Amino acid sequence: MDRKLASERDSEQKALAARWSIAAEAIEALAGARSLEAVVSVLRAFARRAVGADGITVVLREEDQCHYIAEDAMEPLWTGQRFPIGTCVSGWAMEHHETAVIGDIFDDERVPIEAYRNTFVRSMLMVPIGQIDPIAAVGAYWSELGQPTDNEITLLEALARAASVALENERLSRRAGY
Repeated sequence: MDRKLASERDSEQKALAARWSIAAEAIEALAGARSLEAVVSVLRAFARRAVGADGITVVLREEDQCHYIAEDAMEPLWTGQRFPIGTCVSGWAMEHHETAVIGDIFDDERVPIEAYRNTFVRSMLMVPIGQIDPIAAVGAYWSELGQPTDNEITLLEALARAASVALENERLSRRAGY
């Protein structure tokens, strides 16, 4: 029994190390991103695998709207759609400057239930991109109920911080005329 438990623990550690390796690769790619499109491309390519989610989305803040600009999910969700910032979880995360951790979408007042009712989404994370003035958010979705793990939260927050730095670098480069 102890050998089986040790083997399971070893497998979990290897899977976690693989996720952090994916996140490190994404952070390196974000360091070279020089446009919003490049940042979104990196997040689409890496975020879902890094956190082990069934879907991810990237949401851009456009004044009082949340614009779902990209996703990588097991089925389509809201790409291209806009929602009032006060009616979606991404808007909540951006307005409150904090990660929304939702273990059960049907048991959280921040979730517009009707928008999610016919989707695969049962639990989620939504992380603002930009700590001082969030201009976007990255979200991860799971088809099963359950609290995202501390590692999943930390991984997505690390990717959001790297995306924030990449977008700030892009803004500074534009200002400097590069």
